[in-house]
Amino acid sequence: MSNNIHIAISGKSGCGNSTVSKLTAQALGFQMVNYTFHTIAEEKGIDFHEFCKMAEEDPKWDYMVDEKQVELAMKGSTVLGSRLAIWMLEEADLKVYLYASPQVRAQRVHQREQGDLQQKARENQARDIRDHERYKKLYNIDNNQYSFADLIINTDRWNPQQISRIIIAAIQDKLQA
Repeated sequence: MSNNIHIAISGKSGCGNSTVSKLTAQALGFQMVNYTFHTIAEEKGIDFHEFCKMAEEDPKWDYMVDEKQVELAMKGSTVLGSRLAIWMLEEADLKVYLYASPQVRAQRVHQREQGDLQQKARENQARDIRDHERYKKLYNIDNNQYSFADLIINTDRWNPQQISRIIIAAIQDKLQA
């Protein structure tokens, strides 16, 4: 593959963005960019949910994360995995949207964070609504409209390794065209 290839992978919480982005980057030998609210919360020693509330009150956090992601993603061949990657990384050679049903997303978040499954489902739903409103307000992005993506994958149907192979095949085909 040639130099400076950029793959953008987006999806809502529990769709497999981080896992698939990591696997894809590793398989291609690319740098993975996954600079998120989780990253900042860890760096600052703040509870993730508390940090999300801070971000809802002050747009500087969204702007900071999104600018940093694009900056990092433009350094060499990269896979950018984030909620807004396919919207923010306009230069992406391949834009991938990962979809999963609310039930599967809640199960995955529950496996990752523990707690009550039904509570995780409610938290996911509330987060989706808050994120949608915030992205509309900040960027006029409707993250429920992703039909422009080069590839849309229902992650309910395949495991992360299979999804990564689909993405790798797609970028190889696109670059050979």
